[in-house]
Amino acid sequence: MSDGHLHYDVVIIGSGLAGLNAAINLDPSLKVAIITKTKLGDGASWLAQGGIAAVSSKNESDSFESHIDDTINAGAGLCDIDVVKYCIENGPDVVQDLVNLGVDFSLRDHIETSEYDLTKEGGHSHRRVYHSGDITGESIIASLIANVRTKSNITFYEDYTSINLILDDDQRVIGLYALDNNSKEVKTFISRAVVVATGGAGKAYLYTSNPDTATGDGIAMSYRAGAAISNMEFYQFHPTCLYHPDAKNFLISEAVRGEGGILRLKNGERFMEKYDDRKDLAPRDIVARAIDKEMKKTGVDSVYLDVTHLDPDFIKQRFPNIYKKCKKYGFDMITDWIPVVPAAHYCCGGVKVDMDGHTTLKGLYACGECSCSGLHGANRLASNSLLEAMVFSKRAASIIKKDLKKLPKTKKKPAWESSWTKIPEETILIHHNWDELRRTMWNNVGIVRTMDRLKNALKRIEMIKAETDAYYWKYELSKDLIELRNIVTVAEIIVVSAMSRKESRGLHYIVNFPRPNDSFLKDTVLVK
Repeated sequence: MSDGHLHYDVVIIGSGLAGLNAAINLDPSLKVAIITKTKLGDGASWLAQGGIAAVSSKNESDSFESHIDDTINAGAGLCDIDVVKYCIENGPDVVQDLVNLGVDFSLRDHIETSEYDLTKEGGHSHRRVYHSGDITGESIIASLIANVRTKSNITFYEDYTSINLILDDDQRVIGLYALDNNSKEVKTFISRAVVVATGGAGKAYLYTSNPDTATGDGIAMSYRAGAAISNMEFYQFHPTCLYHPDAKNFLISEAVRGEGGILRLKNGERFMEKYDDRKDLAPRDIVARAIDKEMKKTGVDSVYLDVTHLDPDFIKQRFPNIYKKCKKYGFDMITDWIPVVPAAHYCCGGVKVDMDGHTTLKGLYACGECSCSGLHGANRLASNSLLEAMVFSKRAASIIKKDLKKLPKTKKKPAWESSWTKIPEETILIHHNWDELRRTMWNNVGIVRTMDRLKNALKRIEMIKAETDAYYWKYELSKDLIELRNIVTVAEIIVVSAMSRKESRGLHYIVNFPRPNDSFLKDTVLVK
């Protein structure tokens, strides 16, 4: 068209597992755009170490019912049973999809049997986690990128930061505005369907296992457009991130504990048996709270993960990347305990969707970590994240073509207007507010919360939000400013959601209300 806009049938925001798999499974007759704010595949999916959970027919002791029970138990009463059943029963099929795409899952020692080396993680009752060494995400994303680049109907927009969704007069999403990070020009994308697959928002916290891209963009944009956001109080903290000033966000996979790793205090004492009968293989919420409590009680900066009792060759073969990374920072897994601390890891809430990926806004779909499908409830079971992303991005892709047949032609919308803005003389406000927000969230809205700390956090976040909004409307856009605006929005949603749940359940533990309360046995839903 000659209106200067970029026209597509479907625009996908995000190029992690959910976004790429949705693109691969969309009907090839559809014209598709993938928008990603860095390079294709950058994000949390690439960093995933553990694997994808799915019942294997080779493991006769395991069953769909067992995996369903484990998921529901971890979810602390808030899982959608139908969603859980559908996801888990489709697990073997999406694992086969990945194999067909070229993913090399690790095999047992006797390779001639072609039997996969399934591992076990916290909360699982059986070995059912498929992995590719300890770089499962990297292996999966590389295979998906190789496939998606062969699709002639897909156009890639790398280094584009999405700003806002566009709605028509009927409140249907018909596209979005995105900033070209290099030219600083804002482009208008017009489409009949928009798929949000932007991942989580771990950068809201000072310490996180997430990459720098995890700024909650899709959740914030959807919320501003009027979509329902659900269960954002349930932010999962991974129990074991490497504690070292230069390690930044390096995760020590839960599979390390699954293979026999033991959590210890500095004096060598095992402590998990005080908190749960499953000891070191308890679900993440329990382990993270236990570590947090022990650190606060003893005043130490970390606890330790011990695998020195395992066979050295097994450690090097099973965890080659983790072994090399720890060695780089001065810790030999064969002889040394690994210092670890909890860090923000996974957003169990997100844009509220049904099983088909529909949000509460027509024309808008969501899948992956940015969505709230009902699978995870109040706490995600380990390695169910890649499973969810695969199953529901595939399902959403199959639904979209059917939906598009029913939709009217997209009406034209005006291009981005910003003639009144000016170039900022300095950007210190952005960096200062970003730093203060993350410290506020870490100190007040972390693993253990109190109502007073939540109130204090909300007051400060509202001030940061006001300053950020004023700056946003006055000055030219940048990637950093867009991300700050989004992460402040998400932080506010997390705090408001946490304050509304006056009980402790799953990942949300608040000292004022330390026990579950059946009157809160429901989702928290916020709509702007």
